[in-house]
Parts: sequence; C-alpha cells; structure tokens
Amino acid sequence: MTRRRGVRPVLFGIAGIMLLGVVWEVYKALGPVKGVVINGLTVLPRTDDQSMPHLLTMVTRLGEPVLAEPGSLPLWQVVATSAGFTLGLAAISWLIGVVVGMLLAVLMQRFRTAESALLPWVILSQTVPIIALAPLVSGVGSQVRFGDAVWQDWMSVVVIASYLAFFPVSIGALRGLEAPERAAVELMHTYAVGWWTTLLRLRLPAAVPYLIPALRLGAASAVIGTVVAEVSIGLEGGVGRMMIEFASGSSGDPGKPWAPIFGAILIGLIAAGIVALLGTALKKYRRGEIAA
Repeated sequence: MTRRRGVRPVLFGIAGIMLLGVVWEVYKALGPVKGVVINGLTVLPRTDDQSMPHLLTMVTRLGEPVLAEPGSLPLWQVVATSAGFTLGLAAISWLIGVVVGMLLAVLMQRFRTAESALLPWVILSQTVPIIALAPLVSGVGSQVRFGDAVWQDWMSVVVIASYLAFFPVSIGALRGLEAPERAAVELMHTYAVGWWTTLLRLRLPAAVPYLIPALRLGAASAVIGTVVAEVSIGLEGGVGRMMIEFASGSSGDPGKPWAPIFGAILIGLIAAGIVALLGTALKKYRRGEIAA
C-alpha cells in the first residue's frame, strides 16, 4: 500500500505532462495562425512554427549542434551545463533562505514582540519586484569588499533568490512551531523543561508537517528567483541568460529557444525531488501534513 502511494504521484505527474503535450499539439493543429486577439489583447497564442513549434521539433533540436560551426557541442549538453550552473546557485539560495527563514521563525515564536515587529516586514518584503531589486543589490554589492575578494555577479543572484526563498520557510516554520497544543507545552513546563529543549523535542517535530510544504515553495521560489535574477543581473552561464540569447534567433531556429526552458523545468523537478527525499526521511513526523 505504501509503495502504491509513492508511485501514484509519479504516474499522475507523467500523465499531466502527456496531457499538456496533447493539448499543445491539438491547439497548434486547430488554433488560428494569428492567435486570438480581443480588443488588441492577445488571449491565445499564435500557432505558426516560429511562435509554437511542434514538440518533435523541440526534442529533435536538442540532439543537434548548438551552432552550425564544425565541432559545436550538442544543444542538450550546452543546456545541461547551464542548468547545472543555475541549479548550484539555486541550491545555495535555498539553503540560505532556509537558514534565514528558520532563524526568523524561531525568533518570532520565542518573543511575541519580535513577531509583532518582524512579521509585517517579512510579508511586505515580498511586494518588492525582482526587477527593481536587482540593480539595487548589484550596486550595493559592488561596493562590498572582503579583503582581496571582489563581489561577483553570481553573489547578487544568490542574494535575490534567497530573498524569495526565505519567505515561505519563515511563515511555514512559524505556523509549525506554534502548532503544539497548549496542554503539551504546559506539560513540558511542568517537567521544568527549558525553552531550548522544548524547541528541539516538541516544537520542531510538530513543525515538520508545516515545514515540508514550505520547503517545497522555498525551493520553487529559489529556482524562479535564480533564473529571473540571471536575466536581470546579466549573469552569463545559466539558463536565464541563455533564454534571452536563444530567443533572439528564434525566427530561423524555432526549436532552439525552448531548450533552456526545458533546462529550467528540469531544475525545478530536481529541486522538488530533493525536498521529496527530505520529506521521506522525516515521514514519521509528517502525520496530518498541512498544505502550504
């Protein structure tokens, strides 16, 4: 029974991807070439080969050289290298976001004054768009010095992505840390157990059903933030910058711009898989898991 429950989400995921592919091809075959435009607003996309190539065209293009020059690497290999670079930045951002989010949650749970002071700012922080934040982070970072070390563009990307990743973790962890019933907390007080022991033995285990969904959202935010920040900062080597570069030549090579998009999707799946493995390791604490 447990094995079936583990396989079922995978099957549903594969079925969802296949259904999306079918919808894509059906709309391309039956939809209008110029799309659907209402009052000057494009409601449905165009179905010409440049705007909406066939799935087979995209997949076939992955196996071809990235450039027409002799000795060029296959497109899939170039995308995989860039995806690995972006995944590394997203992983660092996620770890920083988890640490910062957990520290804020513990602080807000421990001191009610801190919760009243910090929680509104934590929520308000997510209203700032990345496009506006990117030049600010890059400009401030360029003035930071660590001895002989110089601030790099990838550091700005990590700061921006972790800025997005910490929010769901802090909110989910705070809800989880406050989840234990009052009777359980009072029982710990009766045993003269200190706050630190209560945190480790009661509050953190109780927070796992809230924390795992929050970690999923944090991982997704880290991936999205990394890709968008790569575009905003202009960082080379990742799939974000590659999307912009490949999109400029889409008119003559419609399948190529979709390759880095597939790379970004792969990064998201890997991030979700890592959190799923973490959730499996903590499954004994996940009874009654709360969706984030």
